[in-house]
Amino acid sequence: LFSVPTCCSARYNLALLACFGFFLLYALRVNLSVALVDMVEPNTSLAKNATSNVCPEHSSTINLPRNTTGEKYSWDADTQGWILGSFFYGYIITQIPGGYLASKIGGKLLLGFGIFGTSVFTLLTPLAANLGVGYLIAVRALEGLGEGVTFPAMHSMWSSWAPPLERSKLLSISYAGAQLGTVVSLPLSGLICYYMNWVYVFYIFGALGVLWWFFWMGLVSDTPETHRSISHAEREYILSSLKDQLSTQKSVPWRPMLKSLPLWAIVVAHFSYNWTFYTLLTLLPTYMKEILRFDAQENGFLSALPYFGCWLCIILSGQIADYLREKQNFSTVCVRKCFTLIGMIGPALFLVAAGFIGCNYALAVAFVTISTTLGGFCTSGYSINHLDIAPSYAGILLGITNSFATIPGMVGPVIAKILTHNNTVGEWQTVFYIAASINLFGAIFFALFASGEVQDWAVSGYHLHRN
Repeated sequence: LFSVPTCCSARYNLALLACFGFFLLYALRVNLSVALVDMVEPNTSLAKNATSNVCPEHSSTINLPRNTTGEKYSWDADTQGWILGSFFYGYIITQIPGGYLASKIGGKLLLGFGIFGTSVFTLLTPLAANLGVGYLIAVRALEGLGEGVTFPAMHSMWSSWAPPLERSKLLSISYAGAQLGTVVSLPLSGLICYYMNWVYVFYIFGALGVLWWFFWMGLVSDTPETHRSISHAEREYILSSLKDQLSTQKSVPWRPMLKSLPLWAIVVAHFSYNWTFYTLLTLLPTYMKEILRFDAQENGFLSALPYFGCWLCIILSGQIADYLREKQNFSTVCVRKCFTLIGMIGPALFLVAAGFIGCNYALAVAFVTISTTLGGFCTSGYSINHLDIAPSYAGILLGITNSFATIPGMVGPVIAKILTHNNTVGEWQTVFYIAASINLFGAIFFALFASGEVQDWAVSGYHLHRN
């Protein structure tokens, strides 16, 4: 197979546009957790926890004059929890339908309108908050519905666009946008709240999402065959590299699919990884504040550092994974298993270590950053494995695994909150232990049962194509 130049190629343009799309998607997802601090009346969120006095106070910041024109609401801690959690209730519903629809109508429209819809509801957020908490929860759940289709739709598009030996590269570029969105929007939302007014957090990111939609609709297409400006050489290269991997049958082989052990290996890995990821995303500021007595909110840069590390790791490990498969002749399954093991056991070890370093704040930040960074290896591990075992149904498979993987976002933080009633170091160590053991189990399960080859049920009547 001849390779085709990557610079300015249609498939890399798709990866970059998708990267911006996922950047905005995550910016739209996390901006509320920053803005919420400013939306709530100061005295209502002061349900004081018994802050443990293990560590000395750090914060001695001088309060600068800040903009306080934004509307304030009297929502208690439980209400805030519902507002933040409502997103996932919408998100979990559309995962599998999203994958199924993408295989029928194509990923371009689905992804485009998923992000467009999320942006429009983001623009409506300030209005919904004014109308009442029920409206706000509804709008957030609708945003979740919109975002739920995006990952399956993207996986579905890559099944027609990504040559097998470039999968790790192309997918890691497109999905790394999600980490970058977290990195940029956490500190930026804080600054917007600080100097302007919290409503602009929603207006600015919402408007950018609508703008992105016009580019997406104009520049990309579902398959190389239908692309307007793709070179003949690139089209042939992509199509010939995929010719034995795609299925021609119209109906989805649900039964053999759900009985497939390699699929369940991805489900278990995805669930385990997200448990740690969501526990950290939602509770890290609390740990820093209540145990280490350091206000992470005051330092948006430090909150964003772990996600910046993860973004860097996703991009680099994608390049390394394809290099190992193409140039060093490592088997696909070997690369997927090794990367998943590094990306799950590494974070588990550093997470547990973070619970045992006492009041050393710098070490805590370093350990959490290393933990989240190493997690980036998983993108070229279990995350892309859907495309290895069933390219034709990758969108549906991702819908299935992501449905399971959304549960930790709904359950993990709640369980952690229950376990840390008194905010003692011991209680937090338990939270970290649980996350680490779930990670460990997921890594081992994946290493035992994962596969790197297209499954029989995924290629109707084709000879098995060994990859």
